Amino acid sequence: SNVSISENEMILDKIRYWSGSLLKERLCSNGVRKTPIFEEMEYALKFPFYTSLDRLDHKRNIEHFDAKDSLILKTYLPFHANRDILALAVEDFSASQSMYRDELNYLDSWVKDKRLDQLQFARQKLTYCYLSAAATIFPPDLSEARIAWAKNGVLTTVVDDFFDVGGSKQEQENLIALVEKWDGHHQGNFYSEQVNIVFCAIYTTVNELGAKASALQGRDVKEHLIETWLYLLRSMMAEAEWQRTKYVPTVEEYMENAVVSFALGPILLSTLYFVGSKLLEDVTKDQEYSELFRLISTCGRLLNDSQGFERESTEGKLNSVSLLVLHSGGSMTVQAAKQVVQKSIDTCRRKLLGLVLREEGAVPRECKQLFWKMC
Repeated sequence: SNVSISENEMILDKIRYWSGSLLKERLCSNGVRKTPIFEEMEYALKFPFYTSLDRLDHKRNIEHFDAKDSLILKTYLPFHANRDILALAVEDFSASQSMYRDELNYLDSWVKDKRLDQLQFARQKLTYCYLSAAATIFPPDLSEARIAWAKNGVLTTVVDDFFDVGGSKQEQENLIALVEKWDGHHQGNFYSEQVNIVFCAIYTTVNELGAKASALQGRDVKEHLIETWLYLLRSMMAEAEWQRTKYVPTVEEYMENAVVSFALGPILLSTLYFVGSKLLEDVTKDQEYSELFRLISTCGRLLNDSQGFERESTEGKLNSVSLLVLHSGGSMTVQAAKQVVQKSIDTCRRKLLGLVLREEGAVPRECKQLFWKMC
């Protein structure tokens, strides 16, 4: 009943309310024995289905099924078969963990090689960026996808900090100009050493990933990767200018820019080229592709704004919550604004799931799934 793709799913809503209440009542009743089924109920009530990470769910299942009184597998299989399946799952999980550690060690070396750890203003978020990839894009053959995801996650975090606190206006303009020139840039054109580090990290990484993606796709996709970076840098520059000039955008103006500045372009759109499907150039210009990106970026930005409202307010930053309050002329409280934002998040999530589950469409199934995994 949680898997709804429309705001008007009244039957599902009623079922969800009824079944949820029934399960909560059962969990709270006296004398209930802690069985695997009991823990499954508890988990399902506490965490909505869209908050789960595949690999962490696998770990939970291994732990839950590692019991002689498991009520789920024993329904279908004799005990020795359960043991064999459990042993296979443990072996697969352990082998995967070993591979993930190797990838994380490689990425750590990459961060040092690109000198990103020398940037004093930048948050060091490598493990965080890699976790989201490894916990969802888990198959062994998708190593390149995880690496692309994590590298761009690290780079977008650095760039976000560069436009937020680390770079001057001159440095920010210099970085954009260098990306616009790309192969036409020259060593002496760096305004500062930190611009040199940031640009060279973007330049070499995008060229490397572009070459690998182009080989997999059978066509040149590097220009598209550069384009996603340019869109991101320009949107971040717009927000930096609003901050410098104390400009207050409308909510619509803010969200139009925020869809790009949330920085999923380089992370998500680049990784689509590494998940196995051919992504034709026509598809990247298709309405479905654009709408998938708009929905996931809107959902992410609004979640970020709602959860980070208090911190950003103390820093003097505007976001969707504060803008709703400001433009209401005092008629809307912060709590009411957060409720409006939450409703928009729920709507975007439903629409995104509807597109992901739709059989027809220009975007390949594996690529649609990646949008949902990011969500």
